[in-house]
Amino acid sequence: MTQSLLSRRKLLMGLGVGSAAALAGCSSSGTSRARIIGLTAFDGRPSRASADSRYREMYGAMVDGGHRIPAVDLSRVDPIYYRQEVDDPTGEAPGTVVVDTARKFAYVVQPGGRAMRYGVGVGREGFGWAGRAKIQWKRKWPTWTPPAEMIARKPELAQYADGMEPGIANPLGARALYLFQGGRDTLYRLHGSPEYWTIGTAGSSGCIRFMNQDIIDLYDRVPSGAPVVVRQSGIV
Repeated sequence: MTQSLLSRRKLLMGLGVGSAAALAGCSSSGTSRARIIGLTAFDGRPSRASADSRYREMYGAMVDGGHRIPAVDLSRVDPIYYRQEVDDPTGEAPGTVVVDTARKFAYVVQPGGRAMRYGVGVGREGFGWAGRAKIQWKRKWPTWTPPAEMIARKPELAQYADGMEPGIANPLGARALYLFQGGRDTLYRLHGSPEYWTIGTAGSSGCIRFMNQDIIDLYDRVPSGAPVVVRQSGIV
């Protein structure tokens, strides 16, 4: 590991931005993997036996676009937030992404009354917007650019004023999906995070963050232009 990467990790951890970029700072710049589908659970939670083997494979270490993504330590994530196929609770059309910020879930609605569900982490900014939008564009290993107001608060971030290069320490993680409403940028992002232990929590800042293995799965399932619904009140 290079000294620059070590310094960058230390900086991000110290500033509390490693888990996600601030909302206005969630801005942009070949995958080789075997897709592992989610698992069905009768009560919404995976079985212990599943977590012991199949989930270790799902959340194992992987190399993507020349970057090594570490394995998830499943003991640090509540099993309810593991990726799994469930009965669709959203009532939305197939192909729609639905984010339930109250319960810390995101869904991709599938045909036949089913949905793929992911656990997410939500920052303060993640609670500040709700409504319908679309995925304007998607980026693999995006660049992170802190906004001017963040740099004013934390001058040490000035080194990233022109963008922080992609990588495992980048606050946007392995993928980012950019949401627009009425042709305008909502500044709302769905993105990866190396800090998988924050899934299911409300972090200090950021948009909607996924485990890197999950944001890659979501990226592969939905095209640019897909509809997105963000609900703050939760899904019954």
